[in-house]
Amino acid sequence: MTENRNEHVDVPSPAEQNSTDHSSDHGSAEPGGLGRRTFMTLTGLGAAGTAVAAAPSAAAAQASHGARRAPRLRFRKDGTYTIVQFNDTQDDEKIDRRTLELMRAVLDDERPDLVILNGDNITGGCDTPLEMRQAMNNVAQPMEERQIPWAITFGNHDEDSTPSSGVDEAQMLAFYRSYRYNVNGPTARGVTGQGNSHLLIDGTNGRPAFNVWLLDSGRYAPGTIDGQDLTGYPTWDWVRMDQVDWYYRTSVELERRHRRAIPSLMFIHIPLWEYRFMWFGSVDGRTAADHERGVARHQIVGERNEEECPGPFNSGLFSAVQHRGDVKGIFCGHDHVNTYSGNYYGVLLGYAGNTGFGTYGLSGAERNRLRGARVYRLDESADGVLVDTTMRFASEFGIDLTADDQWMEPLPLPKGRA
Repeated sequence: MTENRNEHVDVPSPAEQNSTDHSSDHGSAEPGGLGRRTFMTLTGLGAAGTAVAAAPSAAAAQASHGARRAPRLRFRKDGTYTIVQFNDTQDDEKIDRRTLELMRAVLDDERPDLVILNGDNITGGCDTPLEMRQAMNNVAQPMEERQIPWAITFGNHDEDSTPSSGVDEAQMLAFYRSYRYNVNGPTARGVTGQGNSHLLIDGTNGRPAFNVWLLDSGRYAPGTIDGQDLTGYPTWDWVRMDQVDWYYRTSVELERRHRRAIPSLMFIHIPLWEYRFMWFGSVDGRTAADHERGVARHQIVGERNEEECPGPFNSGLFSAVQHRGDVKGIFCGHDHVNTYSGNYYGVLLGYAGNTGFGTYGLSGAERNRLRGARVYRLDESADGVLVDTTMRFASEFGIDLTADDQWMEPLPLPKGRA
């Protein structure tokens, strides 16, 4: 089933579910052999662009940027709010130009109040700290140019360049946080991963009306656990129990402090096992009949073109979320050619598809058909606040979908970072 802008998911009425001043009235790594960039260079393909001078460390960039004053997140005067999710921009410093074209087109058309870059923001191929900063800067600029608040999570590919560049996720987070319109908070202390945090969005009355949870779903499973290898099991990472515990305790504390549960969305990069259960309406069944039962029960819309790729263990995150009742939806990326979403026992589970043109897509001439972004519409007067969610695709904006590679030179680093 093909999902388009008119095929959206309405959010059901719930049966149970840092102040960062921005008043928004504006409106997998490819297989071996020659690397994609090396091949393009040797064959003379690609676009010329602007050379960029060497940049200082992320810490120095943040210091030179001055004291951090992140924009305040709050609903518009009419009580509405729009969030855009970009997933798997996943490129090195020479990004495919169409990735930025798509991001800018979505931002100009939707005029969102907040953007989430939900993991695999960059990938391997960056050999130096400068190239890492250039790769991160490329995907930050569409929001910075438009003065739109934005935040990131990490995926399994963000540290692919760390062995050669020496820049890890903690340093990446510091660099992202140095931007004027970035709203990532400091990562939760004593919790697995980087960037575990949440963003409270104030309503028109000045009190929190909505919340956004950002969790690091990790990279890859360890080679062995207790002397046993994981052959036959998925090789990706999973949200760890200390992260689930942090979410649960923080959710309880927010309800205590504000005297009500705060409706929210949660963003993770790697999907949960419950995504597959929802698609088939079953834990063990995998037939067409199982799927049709899942569609009817869970109101599933969108496409599934590859199997879900969760970690080897069920983290218990869905159980915690379903018990708390504050999270209205959990959305991921990771599996580039899946765009489906549905209502799994009161919680929306869904994919955002894949924004980056430099990564794998569908096969053959259809490679770039599903490049896109997911949009969330909120209304503080609605029960549960989240009204609906919709996919937007590159084809809607007349972007070239030919199955080639169109890399460009890095965007200039902003003053204070170059």
